[in-house]
Formats: sequence, structure tokens, C-alpha cells
Amino acid sequence: PRIRAVVTTGGRGLGRDIIDRLPGLEIVACSAVGTEKLDLAACRARGIAVTNTPDVLTDDVADMAMALLLMARRRLVEGDAHVRSGAWAREGMFPLTPTLTGKRLGILGLGRIGQAIAARAEAFRMEIGYVARAPRDVPYARLPDAEALAGWADALVVATPGGAGTRGLVSAPVIRALGPGGTLVNISRGSVVDEPAMIEALASGALGAAGLDVFAAEPAPDPALLALPNVALSPHHGSGTVETRDAMARMVVDNLVAHFNGAPLISPVA
Repeated sequence: PRIRAVVTTGGRGLGRDIIDRLPGLEIVACSAVGTEKLDLAACRARGIAVTNTPDVLTDDVADMAMALLLMARRRLVEGDAHVRSGAWAREGMFPLTPTLTGKRLGILGLGRIGQAIAARAEAFRMEIGYVARAPRDVPYARLPDAEALAGWADALVVATPGGAGTRGLVSAPVIRALGPGGTLVNISRGSVVDEPAMIEALASGALGAAGLDVFAAEPAPDPALLALPNVALSPHHGSGTVETRDAMARMVVDNLVAHFNGAPLISPVA
């Protein structure tokens, strides 16, 4: 009953079972953008304020998306192994890879992070298309759905929020539409992609490559995925820089200070 505030992360969240045990709870401060693991309905019903940490992690997550796109499409993980293992000297040059410059990039979700990814892709002279719930004031083509976007694109970056509304959005048909020359990058949530369908497509050659920062099971992804050579993997580390994590922590503290001083919250969740 003495607890008035909870600090949590997007991965850990806060469920109704805990909320119901905290009768004095006034605010939940989440050190992440995603809130799908927070029981927002339970918080609203009790009048509990909820905050998150938008904006400050946008650039680092967008950087990670582009890094994974390059790593997967140019097979940099395999190339690194080719050098380290001595295969370059024994077997000769590494196979040629598809280029990134000038290709079509589909962005699934054009919020803050999606738009930051698009800005970076413009430097690669990429043609950009997107899917979003509402049109954006951007000079990019808006396609009707994920399958159409994947069929149009050479590479698809998943930057949509997680949660029940987007679960399995990148389905087997979407993955097939991206095709054997396509590259899939996910910096959103593992739940957004049908992971078994993706693994099957990567193994069979129906999908060319993938760059993944998030997984259906974390921190121990499916061993079948880990065994594939045509994937670049990152440990859910898109915002994992010293500068960004410091800024996220500061935003958590600033929201708590504002709440207990009776001031407007810095970044309330609607």
C-alpha cells in the first residue's frame, strides 16, 4: 500500500495482477516506447498515469534498422566468417551479393521511427513505399496492405508497434510476396512476424535474408533460426547505446518528478 509509482520496461511491462495489489499506485513510468505489456485498461480504470520514452530512441533504432539491412543484404556476417575462418585464402573470393543502393524499401509502420528509417534510406537513393493506418504527409508511395508492400519492395522493414493488433501481420503470404531476392528486417516486436513461416522461407530460399533485432522468444530465440546462415541477429539492442539509455532514464525520472510536483507529465501515454 505504500507504493505510489512503478518503473518498468517495455519487455517486462506491468500486468493487472500486480496493479491490483498496489492500491496506492498513481503512476507507471515505462522506459521504452512500446506499452503492449502494460495493462493500460487496468491503469485507466484506476486513473493511474502511464508514461513512456518516445523520440529519444528514434535515431538509434533507425540506425540499427539500416545496419541490419546492410548486414543481411550484403551478407556481412557470412563475410566476416569467410575471412576469420581462412576460407578466403583456401577457397577464394566470397560470392557476390545484391546491392542496396537504388532498391525499393517498404516500411511497415511510418511513425517516428519509420520516418527516421526512410530519411536514412533516401541517402542510399532508395525508392520508399509504406503502409500505415492513415496517410502521411510524405513523398512516398502508400500501399494498401503488408502483402502489397512486400510484393512491391526489394527489402521490407517492420517498424510498426507490437501488441494484439499487429500480431502475425507479416504472415506467410507477406513473406512469400517479398520473395527469394527479398530482405526482411524487424526492429519492432517479434510478435509482428510469423516466425515459423519466416524460418521455413529462409531455409528453403523462398526468402533471401533477414536482419532481426527482435524475436518471438527472447532472450533464447528458436534454435532453427540461429542455425541459418542468411540472417543477421542483434539482441534487441536497437536503443542500446549509452547516450540513448541515459536519455530514456532521464525521461523516466523527469516524468516521476513532474507527477509528484503536480506538473504536466513529459510524455504521457494516451
